[in-house]
Amino acid sequence: MSQYILSIDQGTTSSRAMLFDTNGHAVFTAQQEFGQHFPKDGWVEHNAEEIWVTTLAVVREALDKAKSEQHDIAAIGITNQRETTVVWDRSSGEPVYHAIVWQDRRTASFCEALREQGLEPEVSAKTGLLLDPYFSGTKVNWILDNVGGARERAEKGELAFGTIDSFLIWRLTGGEVHATDATNASRTLMFNIHTQQWDNDLLGMLSVPTSLLPEVLDCADDYGSTSKTLLDAEIPIASVAGDQQAALIGQACFERGMIKSTYGTGCFMMLNTGDQALTSNNKLLTTVAYRLNGKTTYALEGSIFVAGAAVQWLRDGIGVIESARETEALAASLDSNNGVYLVPAFTGLGAPHWDPDARGAIFGITRDTGPAELVRATLESVCYQTFDLLEAKRRDGLKPTRLRIDGGMVQNNWLCSFLADILDIIVERPVETETTALGVAYLAGLQVGLFESLDDISKRWQADREFDPGMESNQRNLLLADWHESVIKVKTGS
Repeated sequence: MSQYILSIDQGTTSSRAMLFDTNGHAVFTAQQEFGQHFPKDGWVEHNAEEIWVTTLAVVREALDKAKSEQHDIAAIGITNQRETTVVWDRSSGEPVYHAIVWQDRRTASFCEALREQGLEPEVSAKTGLLLDPYFSGTKVNWILDNVGGARERAEKGELAFGTIDSFLIWRLTGGEVHATDATNASRTLMFNIHTQQWDNDLLGMLSVPTSLLPEVLDCADDYGSTSKTLLDAEIPIASVAGDQQAALIGQACFERGMIKSTYGTGCFMMLNTGDQALTSNNKLLTTVAYRLNGKTTYALEGSIFVAGAAVQWLRDGIGVIESARETEALAASLDSNNGVYLVPAFTGLGAPHWDPDARGAIFGITRDTGPAELVRATLESVCYQTFDLLEAKRRDGLKPTRLRIDGGMVQNNWLCSFLADILDIIVERPVETETTALGVAYLAGLQVGLFESLDDISKRWQADREFDPGMESNQRNLLLADWHESVIKVKTGS
């Protein structure tokens, strides 16, 4: 029988299962959205059981599709929303609390207290990260301190911690495997990216017992097999990578200096720095790009918390649009933004500002402002935020001339064109824009021998379209000046 690779792409708003053939072409997608919970200002939670139920449903749908076409599943790869934190009971597998999402800001005061103790330099030196609520470690601390009996149970070894990949692996293997990969571990504030080990000093700082922690494996590795009672088949789980690292792999950015930007719920720009863990002077993160055969490749990353989520807000929050597909025509219907700017700091500002207390705002509204202006301001904000990330990399001495883009938003040609104009570099969109799922499909195929090497994967990357910059520098500078003035107004302490 012919073979497919099954990618589980567990994201912030939906769970997907995608089938790829042995050429890396997507042949089937099943997807289910799940609920978002906002119990307090700045708090964002998911029901981990709902994540599991939706994931299992789409996986079964994909397996049924493969079976109907008489295809075997060679392996499973998992990519996931990073930093989102689950603590569960080792006996029952049941979470002790909702999953605390990467966007959640409830631990901002704890992070500030750690900064005031002068701990951030040590944290950054070991993890490449900043002391920010974004990362998993302070979320684990919050769960242990705020869920009745959780800390005592954790000290007794009764509980397990994991990012979403670990939680899914645990469930898929029937509780046989408690593991994560180096990319997800590198986003926890508890993992030393230089020694590639959990760090006892960091764990002590966060009061997290070592008994909670998963084993850290390579991105392409043996993560066990699915329970036969669950899926009626023992399928090897052969790869794991956090969503942004998976996208870097799906974009075949394997050479030092190659850069990609992914536009999903948030926006994440990642630049391959090879075997060097470069330190940014402009508040970018040093992180693990991937680890293969025990060898670590590093990256510099800038994270924007709200990109596609702002379009979702236009649709679900204020009802300006009925679907994201409408945004391209609405933005293109205007000759300019008519002075309207949206700063989508719904859950604070990410890189390079790192202001968890900032909140979103719209500037320049008049009686003439309508849906088209709001839509255009939203799309433009994604491009301006990307400029800020790229400019931070330029100030760090890195000068990329091309940017590979992916994610759901890049189907919008107006957005891609405006992005090239604002960044003033060539923007490349691949044929396969769902590169997170593709990345772990490649890794899983590498692990089970369907792909020979990273060079073999690189040859499969294909460009769909290039977008060349065409905006005059004076116009670009005026737009960016107004944007930066708007950002200053929402930053706390400004």
